[in-house]
Amino acid sequence: MADKAVEQALRGIAEQLSTAMKKDQPGIFNKDFWAGRMLELAMRDPAFKIEMFRFIDVFAILKTPEQIAQHLQEYFLRPGQNFPTFIQWSIKGLGSSIGQKLGGSTIASQITDMAKKFIAGETTSDALTNLGSLRREHVGFTLDLLGEAAVSENESEIYLHRYTEAIEQLADAAKTWQESPLLDHDSLGNIPKVNVSIKVSSLYSAIDPLAFDHAIAILYRRLLKLLLQARALNVFVNFDLEQYELKELTFELFRRLRMAPELRGYPHLGFVIQAYQKDSLADAEAWVKFAKSQKEPFTIRLVKGAYWDYETIFAQQKNWPSPVFQRKNETDANFENIAEILLEAFPHVRVAIASHNLRSIAHAMAYAERRKLRQGSYELQMLYGMAEPIRRALIARGERVRVYAPVGNLLIGMAYLVRRLLENTSNESFLRQRFVETKNLDELLLSPKPAPKNEIQAPQKNLQSPFENEPPRDFSDPAVRKQWQTALKMVHGKFPLAIPTVVGGNSSLTMATTIKRENPSNPAEIVAEIHYAHLDEVNQAVALANAASVSWRDRSVHERAQILLNAAARLREERDTLSALMLFEVGKSPREADADLCETIDFCEYYAREAVSLLSPKKLGTLAGEANEQIYEPRGVSAIIAPWNFPSAILTGMTVAALVTGNTAIMKPAEQSTAIGFRIFEILRQAGVPADVLHFLPGSGEEIGAALCEHPDVQIIAFTGSRPVGLQILKHTAELKPKQNHLKKVILELGGKNAIIVDSDADLDEAVLGIRHSAFSFQGQKCSACSRVIVLADRYDEFIHRLVEATRTLLLGPPERFEHTLGPVVDREAYERIKNTIANASKRFQRVCGDDAVNSIGYYIPATIFVDVDPQDKLAQEEIFGPVLTVHKARDFSEALAIANHTDCALTGGVFSRSPENLARARREFHVGNLYLNRGITGAFVSRQPFGGFKLSGIGSKAGGADYLQQFIETRVITENTMRRGFAPDSEQSG
Repeated sequence: MADKAVEQALRGIAEQLSTAMKKDQPGIFNKDFWAGRMLELAMRDPAFKIEMFRFIDVFAILKTPEQIAQHLQEYFLRPGQNFPTFIQWSIKGLGSSIGQKLGGSTIASQITDMAKKFIAGETTSDALTNLGSLRREHVGFTLDLLGEAAVSENESEIYLHRYTEAIEQLADAAKTWQESPLLDHDSLGNIPKVNVSIKVSSLYSAIDPLAFDHAIAILYRRLLKLLLQARALNVFVNFDLEQYELKELTFELFRRLRMAPELRGYPHLGFVIQAYQKDSLADAEAWVKFAKSQKEPFTIRLVKGAYWDYETIFAQQKNWPSPVFQRKNETDANFENIAEILLEAFPHVRVAIASHNLRSIAHAMAYAERRKLRQGSYELQMLYGMAEPIRRALIARGERVRVYAPVGNLLIGMAYLVRRLLENTSNESFLRQRFVETKNLDELLLSPKPAPKNEIQAPQKNLQSPFENEPPRDFSDPAVRKQWQTALKMVHGKFPLAIPTVVGGNSSLTMATTIKRENPSNPAEIVAEIHYAHLDEVNQAVALANAASVSWRDRSVHERAQILLNAAARLREERDTLSALMLFEVGKSPREADADLCETIDFCEYYAREAVSLLSPKKLGTLAGEANEQIYEPRGVSAIIAPWNFPSAILTGMTVAALVTGNTAIMKPAEQSTAIGFRIFEILRQAGVPADVLHFLPGSGEEIGAALCEHPDVQIIAFTGSRPVGLQILKHTAELKPKQNHLKKVILELGGKNAIIVDSDADLDEAVLGIRHSAFSFQGQKCSACSRVIVLADRYDEFIHRLVEATRTLLLGPPERFEHTLGPVVDREAYERIKNTIANASKRFQRVCGDDAVNSIGYYIPATIFVDVDPQDKLAQEEIFGPVLTVHKARDFSEALAIANHTDCALTGGVFSRSPENLARARREFHVGNLYLNRGITGAFVSRQPFGGFKLSGIGSKAGGADYLQQFIETRVITENTMRRGFAPDSEQSG
């Protein structure tokens, strides 16, 4: 925070600058132009702003005036909108074919003109004229090659080539540029005329902080070559900072390259610090310390930060603390503090102050004066096309100014353009406040005062606290990655685990068949030796559970719910070791395993609270003389028969739902995931579930599972698995057995053959990555996985090319090596079945991704894609449960919906589209249990996305939803006549 002298000086500087720009205005706000009028409307009407930005986002993909007109009508003429009459009438006028052609072309021209205000050119060659003009105006530049996502290594290579080409072209052009003492020199010496900003994420499509060292190694090699080229041509290279999760990776990459022997003696490298990040002050202090240990200086560009909305929303979705300040004044205050630290560090650090805020700029200038830094010892940076009045005033004062000049085609630049428009129209934008709202200078120069720091303690979890989803691990944190590595070593050191049968608290290791569970990544390694139950133990377990039903039923719901909270607490303590066990036993990657454990904890926390609410007696009616009460009772003994693909979450969810509603339970985990199941059983017992209430029976489904389903004293069967087995259970349980005095309640969650539709106007960056993850995460072994993609014809070829290239970047191998995004399928049977399916399908359809030969000892199958598949073929109709995806072409959205709906299963589905009308149609006509719009179709969250069957995908209420527990209880109604001889306790005497 500035002291009194600096505060006085900055005010003087700000007043001088304000006077110089009094009659000036940023071009973007000029109301004589279409862009200025639209921005004025956006600033007045938040609803209009949302629709305008959404339309601009989709605009670049629209190929014809007719498509432009159609989308304008969909965005701005929906029922309930109350936009200005002239806007609505103008858009309604696009209804005719002539209106569409004329109006669509006019709008296209206007948006293109608006984009040109922010983008220096479509290519580096195109931009040279604008960059030369900037130089003649005594303005430097840093060139930014636009691009939001490289989804494949092919695209990363293109970006690398573009950077190389840009450096060469700019260096060549710079030979003709006139020398400018202010721009090209400072007190430390030469400043290159050419300055380029790079995004490290564009240079490696599989960049992932989880595989930290792997990503660093690849990026180091690629960037070193680029930086050596820059050194040879005297070009400055700056590393942009992007999303927070890539911060540490970007910093470490810069640190290693800065110390590379090949780059010694070259000071023209830099990176960014974002002041809106809460830890940026500590970062600045650490970097200054590092800089003082180096022989050559480097540059730090200080910015406020461009991804605030993304970082805030992303953290909220993950239930993580936000990494960025939530109040602008906190960011502004932090910016000033960091600016002081960096200016103090000169000459070890060259400083670039990037802001459009007059106070922030004047503060840096005032503090530099106090440090007696010569003019030109630092520079001020702004965005191309913005804040021209401030820029001109600074140049007139003799300051070195550099603009951040994006280059790229309109399609690539739309996301950038939307971000710039958001900044311009934000309520807290300095440019808006100064040039649109014309706030007075005193108000604009108020010192930012950060909110007082209060120690926020995590609330204690209890039945009164609201439910919140368990936050996943943040693998960008090095401490989390180290923790995981420790857990992997600890778990691996205990193999093989001995897994017993447990009936009534008594473990049995000797009287059962012993099965060795192999590690699917390395079948020679035995994860566990499982001692299967025998049929006598099934009868014993059911008898004990049946006998305990009354006492467990009579325990208060609060007591049972508290046991679930106890279990959740224990699961948190063992979360990493349980996830590690899952990795070895079924081949889940760290993120997939951690998500499984998060869902496990969520089921415990959510069902505990739901049970307390649900099981309270309900009064019915209000008649005097009559009392009606609805109460709920458990059904009895429940058989929990779980799958291996969510070995913790589904087993736990079904079990605790039964227990918390007062039923006793017998756990029968899948054969492939018995070790994980046993540890879940132990945790529930340690949390307080009595020995006679919960039993553990490992074994085969054909023997132990069947015996449980057919036992006359088992009242509930909760099964998740394949359709053939589920239908068999349903058939057998429909028959009354001798001594059976109840109808069995069967809850079935079966398979899926799930489709995603890619519309003509879809964002392919999002669609390709969302579909790749939905199809191939955990090797496609999810009932919710995408196994069919239906693409509209005009995007079909482009989509297939990008999807195939993106899929080829997935690395196959043991998931304990974090760079491997594809692990093994679960066992040999699955491996042989999926291989045979692929081999047979290859005879009928074109396979565009997926090799036959995989040089590995584990059960590895590459991600496989078939194109031009007949939608009626069994490959597109039958669940494969492996990394196999079919792609289908549709003429239009109606045909796409018809193909998507034409399967027996209807578990999940998705649509990538930016057409409001088609998204509305999907809501009405895409008949699936869980429909996801503009995101992947896997990864449902408890409470937020209750999940479960539809059509032939299952029977039962959605797991993780408010009505799920009702399946485990029966409803009773008790009516009492309370009137005695004309008197009722709830009647009133008349006067």
